[in-house]
Amino acid sequence: MKTTHSRIEASAPANVRPSSVSKADKDRLQRLDYQKRETNRHLPTAEVLNLLEREAPLIFRLAQIVGKWVWIQFPEKQPREITSMLAQIGFHWNRERQTWQHPCGVFCDQAADYDPRRRYGSHTAAA
Repeated sequence: MKTTHSRIEASAPANVRPSSVSKADKDRLQRLDYQKRETNRHLPTAEVLNLLEREAPLIFRLAQIVGKWVWIQFPEKQPREITSMLAQIGFHWNRERQTWQHPCGVFCDQAADYDPRRRYGSHTAAA
């Protein structure tokens, strides 16, 4: 999915009701290119950050690097347009940690029973 910067940054507020989203927008949002998503999930950290900065610079400012992974945590629920874009880039939602995570090609068979931020440290991507 190709999205312009202004489209992502000027997205609808988080409290938009699903009934207010047009059918055309719903169809467009639901059509992920799964092959591209899988390719993106194997990108190294630096390439993920470049892609994120290019596609959504405001979201890039929220990105944290945890080990080799990229995490994005929002203060509130995001509109479907944002979550669809993150999914296309290769992020997945971690319900336990309440954050979007990108594995950057480093996959784990099971969830860590520790806080990866404590083990590997974390820092903002923009720094």
